[in-house]
Amino acid sequence: MDYQQLSLPKQTPLYHAVHRDRYERQEFIKEIEQATGRRILVYLANLSHPDSAITREDIAPFYEIVSSLDENSDVDLVIESPGGDPNAAETLVHTLLSKTKHLRVVVPQAAKSAATLISLAADEIMMSNTSELGPIDPQISIPTVFGYQYRPAQAFLNGLEIIKREHANGQPLNSAYLPFLQGVDAALIDFCHKSIEHSKRLAVKWLRRSMYKNHPLKAKQIAETLINIDKYPNHGSVINYQEAQAIGLNVVYKPFTDPVWQALWRLYTQYLVMMREKAGVKIFESNVSSVMI
Repeated sequence: MDYQQLSLPKQTPLYHAVHRDRYERQEFIKEIEQATGRRILVYLANLSHPDSAITREDIAPFYEIVSSLDENSDVDLVIESPGGDPNAAETLVHTLLSKTKHLRVVVPQAAKSAATLISLAADEIMMSNTSELGPIDPQISIPTVFGYQYRPAQAFLNGLEIIKREHANGQPLNSAYLPFLQGVDAALIDFCHKSIEHSKRLAVKWLRRSMYKNHPLKAKQIAETLINIDKYPNHGSVINYQEAQAIGLNVVYKPFTDPVWQALWRLYTQYLVMMREKAGVKIFESNVSSVMI
């Protein structure tokens, strides 16, 4: 045997052995990319971790994987996230689109809230039976008897209207409202209104960039549906591929038997196991870059 012909990793033996799982995933990513003709970027959060939300701390590691793209790339963004800061999500989208010609967001399981907003910037969204998007109504921190908790901004405003109507009808103020009202001021009410409008504006902006370039009214209609808490009273409401299509989103459904979906699902499960074993919070990965926090 000619040992000079062996294909050895460029890393030192021990370093490669320690990080072998990452190198195996990246080789698998390259195989999928060769089959699809598209670059793959992975942004996965550990949904069971309390720090899994999208924040501005995600921008630097996300830039690491985006910077590996060529200009005007066709990109598959594999995303799993419970949502988070819509302003941070907006920066992630700007960063991604700076290198992207055609964007397809792949949702193996859950892209909720601000992650749904990111998905709206895609030219198409790939979903299967396990996939779910969610409403984009903003959540705000308000005082309760149990301390500060997150509630939908619109539900907060609706609650104020109920109290106002009761008071206008001459009913005595319910003592249960007192802890709630003690933390309410005009600035908080104004913040709620502006947060709702901000989420709606981002949704319309991304839809008009992607799926509805020449249909501003349809983009606005979809945004208003996704932010409607009467239709989606629970922020964790499941919007599966069928409902997403009915809303008007450009969703490409892939059955479990589809070979592309099988490959992407296999890649996704590798991340699930790795994140649980290493107690990771988030991972950002491409075929050459990898950051786990």
